[in-house]
Amino acid sequence: MPTSGIRVGIGGWVYAPWRDNFYPKGLVQRRELEFASRHVTAIEINGTYYGTQKPETYAKWAAETPEGFVFSAKAPMRIMQSKVLARTGPQVQDFVGGIASLGDRLGPLVWQFDKGSRLQREDFSAFLALLPTTANGHRLRHVLDVRDRDFVDADFIALARRHGMATVFTDSDEHPSFADVTADFVYARLMRSRAEVTTGYPADELERWARHARTWASGRQPEGLPYVGADAAPVMPREVFVYFISAAKERNPAAAMALLQRLAG
Repeated sequence: MPTSGIRVGIGGWVYAPWRDNFYPKGLVQRRELEFASRHVTAIEINGTYYGTQKPETYAKWAAETPEGFVFSAKAPMRIMQSKVLARTGPQVQDFVGGIASLGDRLGPLVWQFDKGSRLQREDFSAFLALLPTTANGHRLRHVLDVRDRDFVDADFIALARRHGMATVFTDSDEHPSFADVTADFVYARLMRSRAEVTTGYPADELERWARHARTWASGRQPEGLPYVGADAAPVMPREVFVYFISAAKERNPAAAMALLQRLAG
């Protein structure tokens, strides 16, 4: 179960270097998800960006994980790169209908708009209105990962808040980095793990992220992070998702486990 409403995880679970420093020696690949899901409390599925799975596959993944564990998942590239987002309703329904087979293991859905995507405000707004709020009786939560720096402004923050959708806080110089809270949950992607540090992040940085996570969970916005909008979000308890993604990927499971240990202390 998550620590005080805070979930910490990694991106995916199939990565060859993890067989040397995360998975037990000799563990067969088909049991890697079972193992990973018992050492972190969430996993972001990246593969759905490139191609969706059959509902039976999602159901199988759910069955391999413990109660309280959740998956986040990226929406398919074929939707995200559409010239007219407002016309993608059938594709959105197809994706959501399939991944809903994760049942109560389904966490936030991530809608990633890559750098270079030419977003039009009206079309983008119409697209957000297409995103369903429930599937198979489960509430859906949506995360907007907009990587076009020119699109990220106070109007974008206000639009996300109107729809109750989270924006991604990205700890990286590669993408827009802003920590405005726009929903009743927070979604953070930490992308600065270092190969030379056994736990990915040094102890002082892990402590800082533990403090930030607790601040988010308490309903407040951490000091010292970048913000776009002038207005703070209402103070209310929030579920928090923190993922160690990319960078020195081989260190990310250790980073996630180290942060979970600090949060439990």
